[in-house]
Amino acid sequence: MAAYPPIRNVDATPVEHEGEQMICLFDPEGYVDSQIILSPPAFFVATCLDGQQDAVAIQQAFAQQFNGAPIEVEDIERIVSMLEEQGFLYTPEFEAQLQQEVQAYQSSKTRPAHLAGRSYPAEAEALRTVIDSYFTRDNGPGPLDTVERNGAAPLRGLLAPHIDFERGGHCYAHGYRTLYAAGKPKTVLLFGVAHHAVPAPFILTRKDFETPLGTLRVNQAMVDTLVKSATWDPFEYELTHQREHSIEFQAVMLAYLYGEDVEIVPILCSSIGMGTEADTPDSDASVAQFLQACKSLVEEHAGTVTVLAGVDLAHVGPCFGDAFEITDQRITEIHMRDQADLNHVQQMNAQGWYQAVMADTNARRVCGLGAIYATLKILEGEGESAELLQYDYAPDPSGGIVSFASIAIP
Repeated sequence: MAAYPPIRNVDATPVEHEGEQMICLFDPEGYVDSQIILSPPAFFVATCLDGQQDAVAIQQAFAQQFNGAPIEVEDIERIVSMLEEQGFLYTPEFEAQLQQEVQAYQSSKTRPAHLAGRSYPAEAEALRTVIDSYFTRDNGPGPLDTVERNGAAPLRGLLAPHIDFERGGHCYAHGYRTLYAAGKPKTVLLFGVAHHAVPAPFILTRKDFETPLGTLRVNQAMVDTLVKSATWDPFEYELTHQREHSIEFQAVMLAYLYGEDVEIVPILCSSIGMGTEADTPDSDASVAQFLQACKSLVEEHAGTVTVLAGVDLAHVGPCFGDAFEITDQRITEIHMRDQADLNHVQQMNAQGWYQAVMADTNARRVCGLGAIYATLKILEGEGESAELLQYDYAPDPSGGIVSFASIAIP
């Protein structure tokens, strides 16, 4: 028998489905939008798919794992076929599709709006109507057309969510209404989170960002400056930008406010931090040098630049690997811990923020840890405090909660 194709780099989380404990597979790279729910035995078969195992080898491993219980070849074939049909196996067909997408993206002058028509409307008028509603919800900040713009300098910084609009739209609205009330920035230094981490601290791109509300041009001169400060190739993993939502959602909101009349510098934050409470990300000289270059750019263009980070906070619950269920008490505990850590953000204390989150080695999986740290390091030192505009949490469909906030840095 021939060996089965290997399973791709997918994530697995335990979920409860129709009263039974199951395993949910999903693609962290975003090449496959669908998710697959597997029983524990089916999941075990999936874990055996390393590109070297055939049906007989899997049958033997299955019997050893489940105390001699047999599995028919037909059942193995059914599981393999399902995974292959959904794009979860690394087959020649998937490789060809991937290469086609990579070539198309690399040859494009722009970064297409990957989630348009999926996570938000692809048609401009419909999208604008949906975003309008985030401002007027009961927990929204009020209609944007009632804002009295002060005409002063733009906000120095803004932390906004990157959770999907449906669950976090009202929190986006609080942040972007405050951004709109201040002066319009000429350029936004835009940090996002690379959820599929790569071995590079920051990832740049020169591609303008398409949105249904206009295309945001990249400030190429500022990118040039940052490239010179990087001791690694900041474009090696540029493809990460293609499907990453943390910057895309901010680009949509910026286009909603300003159309195409603002430039961006898109920066995905990936592997920064030493993984301990005692250290901070800029203990790495390469990280420190890059952040200093960002800080110098902001100071050189003072009064025209806003540093904006698309970040979420805690990711807690069974779907994220926790053994406990989400209860009201657990939610209260997460809120209190988030607030204690955010106190450091409000004080513009980058080191305090990082060390507070890492006190338990980031057990809450705060995905915005590095991007928030970078924002604070770039803007610290001027004595201003940040303002918490809105804090909230939302359930995750697979069982858990995600918390998020909007914070203005005047």
